Amino acid sequence: MTMILGVPAAVLFGQLLLGLINGAFYAMLSLGLAVIFGMMNIVNFAHGAQYMLGAMTAWLLLTYLGIGYWWALLLVPLMVGASGLLLERFVLRRLYRLDHLYGMLLTFGLALVLQGLLTNAFGSSGQPYSIPAELMGGRNLGFMFLPNYRAWVIAASLLVCLTTWYVIERTRLGAYLRAATENPMLVQAFGIRVPRMIMLTYGAGVGLAALAGVLAAPVYQVGPTMGADLIIVVFAVVVIGGMGSIMGSIVTGFLVGLIEGLTKAFYPELSSTVVFVVMAVVLMVRPAGLFGSKPEQAQNHRQVLDGASTSPRTQTIQFLVMAALFAAAPLVVYPGFMMKAMLFALFACAFNLIAGYGKLVSFGHAMFLGTAGYVSGHAAKSWGLTPELAVLAGTAAAALLGLASGWLAIRRSGIYFAMVTLAFAQMIYFVALQAPFTGGEDGLQAIPRGHLFGLIDLSRPANLYGFVLAIFLGGFYLIMRVVGSPFGLVLRGISDHETRAQSLGLETERFKLVAFTLSAALSGLAGATKAITSQIATLVDVHWSMSGEVLLMTFLGGVGTLFGPVVGAFVVVAMQNYLAALGQWVIVLHGTIFVLCVLIFRRGIVGEASLLLRRWSARPAAAAHPAAALTPHRQPAGH
Repeated sequence: MTMILGVPAAVLFGQLLLGLINGAFYAMLSLGLAVIFGMMNIVNFAHGAQYMLGAMTAWLLLTYLGIGYWWALLLVPLMVGASGLLLERFVLRRLYRLDHLYGMLLTFGLALVLQGLLTNAFGSSGQPYSIPAELMGGRNLGFMFLPNYRAWVIAASLLVCLTTWYVIERTRLGAYLRAATENPMLVQAFGIRVPRMIMLTYGAGVGLAALAGVLAAPVYQVGPTMGADLIIVVFAVVVIGGMGSIMGSIVTGFLVGLIEGLTKAFYPELSSTVVFVVMAVVLMVRPAGLFGSKPEQAQNHRQVLDGASTSPRTQTIQFLVMAALFAAAPLVVYPGFMMKAMLFALFACAFNLIAGYGKLVSFGHAMFLGTAGYVSGHAAKSWGLTPELAVLAGTAAAALLGLASGWLAIRRSGIYFAMVTLAFAQMIYFVALQAPFTGGEDGLQAIPRGHLFGLIDLSRPANLYGFVLAIFLGGFYLIMRVVGSPFGLVLRGISDHETRAQSLGLETERFKLVAFTLSAALSGLAGATKAITSQIATLVDVHWSMSGEVLLMTFLGGVGTLFGPVVGAFVVVAMQNYLAALGQWVIVLHGTIFVLCVLIFRRGIVGEASLLLRRWSARPAAAAHPAAALTPHRQPAGH
């Protein structure tokens, strides 16, 4: 048997073929993402769900209507693309004046809704889709066997990708599209309907995702979750190639597939993470990606991330009221629910410190929660440390991880910052999955609670609740003081206008790094305490979906508000606990909340309530001076 670097040649070439197949799907999906982002500046998190919808629609056509593969190749992209047209026309068009973050959050919510609805309807198990008779069989190439269908997928993907590139880069239509993104008013002055062009562009990008889904149906099991984790890899591919770069997406898609294939041949455990390692390395060397021209487009979009501010005295009173309510809560509420909600509230408040006040939205904050949980659990279980020392160990580990990852991540902004943090989080997930002390997929179980300071037995419910309450209140009070301090004011100033802050002599990266490290440490404090309290640390706490949950908590309650993340965390944990019997409908509800937050109340529960309270408080003043209220404001001449 021929060996290549210790690996049988047949195995190596077989893995390279699989990598090439995966690369074909990566290229088509990243191409659709690049078209949508490059033409519309929308970060379409629903792309994986639209890919899944393409495969599911092909399966439904075959199962219930008897419409086969070849007709599905034509009909499915048109059908799913038409749904994209409606989505752009009635939903996404309302977000173009806002920051990219809102489009990303809305499409993430839509993806959850689609996945939940289809899972409820058809179950989570995959369904087979037969290969068309014309493409059955394969060819023996001597060094490997090449199935006909897989050869067809590679050829079809290359044809679609190159045709799309040619249309956008070499035709008059493509020139109009590029011009419309640069200066839509000027293009519209020439009689070109720019809104319709943008709508068709989004529909075409969605159609590409659906076409990839039809091609994938005979290769993979067709199911509602088939695009859930794939979209994260595809985003990494787009970032490596350069956001908005058409050729970069095509080349990088196939390249990443081949790298995955090689990794599976030589070190299979790393194959699902290697793309994020590549992304982190590329962004350190080329911040704009391999084919990108600039690391971040100018952000002139309106942002509404700031919540209403209150005086320090009012905040202190609100804090004391909250502390009293939480202390008395076990009398009427199950203590287990309260402890879980308080720890997630602390996690959300830590995330809000950088997302709300620093305008740095991380997609990888779960790595701090999960890492601290593993370190704290191992320290208590294997090293015999007391609970307070175990929690300190976990918090310190999260702070060090935040310092290291933040030192690299804060050099980027916007979607690039989010993707760098996601890359680090996926690497930590790989370590948690492979390291012997974490327990792998089983997790770290039977973590002892021990005696606090060697005296207070945490196995007693009252003592455990007091311990969690003290941790939450201490962490929250620290965040409250930081936000109101000169450091917090400088952090807000940097997030509003970093160039102006630099012109004043401020080392902006240093401030952002301190904020990021503090946020990581407080997230770790929540994760370490959670491990001691629940007596288990699992992969769930370090998975990227946990970062999505903290996003939901923060934006639901009110990003940029002090108490908003607490309210959001309690609402989300309550849904998880008391609506668990609904199964996948909880995911649909989460996604719906994302959509409503973006479309209706972007300030969140606390932000909207504060706004209504201010308006209500302003009414007596207006009533006291009716003449001033009715006098129209005059604009200066020339306005």
